[in-house]
Amino acid sequence: MEKGVKTGEAGQPLADDEALLAGAVQAAGELALSFFGRGLVGTRKVDDTPVSEADLAVDRFLHERLAMARPAYGWLSEESADRPERLEARRVWIVDPIDGTRAFLAGLPDWTISAALVEDGQPVLAAIFNPKMSEFFAARRGRGSALNGNPIAVPARDRLEGSRIFANKGLLRRKIWTEPWPRTRNVWANSITYRLALIAAGRADAALSITRKAEWDLAAAALLVQEAGGKVTDASGAAMRFNRPRPHINGLVAAAPALHELLIARTRLVAAVDEI
Repeated sequence: MEKGVKTGEAGQPLADDEALLAGAVQAAGELALSFFGRGLVGTRKVDDTPVSEADLAVDRFLHERLAMARPAYGWLSEESADRPERLEARRVWIVDPIDGTRAFLAGLPDWTISAALVEDGQPVLAAIFNPKMSEFFAARRGRGSALNGNPIAVPARDRLEGSRIFANKGLLRRKIWTEPWPRTRNVWANSITYRLALIAAGRADAALSITRKAEWDLAAAALLVQEAGGKVTDASGAAMRFNRPRPHINGLVAAAPALHELLIARTRLVAAVDEI
C-alpha cells in the first residue's frame, strides 16, 4: 500500500470509499428521479414525518451499494431499523435516502440524497445530490468542498443585519429571544441538507434551528459546510459528534465563523432555557 494512504478498520483506503460513495449517491439520485412526478402518496411514520415508496427504494439501493460493499462498517439510515452493532464500528455510513420528502411528493425540486462516512464519531466523507437541479456536492475531511467538481466556500460574513438565514418562518420574531433581531432575510428550502449545502456554496449565510435534528440530517451537510470554511454546532454551541446511541443533535447553527459566533450568542441562551 502506498505510504501515507489512510485506511479504515478493514484496511480500505479512504479514496476508495470516496469513489464508492460518490457513485452510489449519484446512482441513487437517478433512481429517485424514476419515481419523481409519478403522483406518489406518502404515508406517515410514528414521528408523523412522511415516507414514500421512493424513500424506501433509495434506502435499499444505498444499503446494497454501500453497506454490502463494506461489511465491516456500521449503518445508520432514516429508513432502516437501527442496529446496535453500528456503535462498535469505527466507520459508519450515515444516510438520508431522500431528505425533503414533502418537497419530493409535491413535485418541488428542493430535495436531496445525502450520505456521509463517519469515522470515530466525525464525518470524513460527504456526498449530497440534488438530482432535479443537477447539483452534486462533495467533501472530504482536510480536502475542501466542491459543487460539481468546483471548489466552494461559505460567505465570509460577520454581521447579522442583512444576513440570508435559513430559519422557520416567524422563529426570529418569537418572544423567546432576550433581545430583538436586526433585520435579516428569511430564506427556505424543504431539505435541511440542501440548506446547508447552499450555505457551503455561498448562496445563503446561515442556518438556524432550535429543534432537535437527527444525525442523518446533518452528518454529510456538517462536513460540507466545515470544509467550505464554515462552522457547524448544535444550538448551544457544542461540537457535533455522530454515531451515538441516541442519534439526535440539539438544534443547529451553521455559518461562517464570525457570523456563527453572533448567532450562538443568541441561541445558546434559548437552548439553556428550553433544553431543546
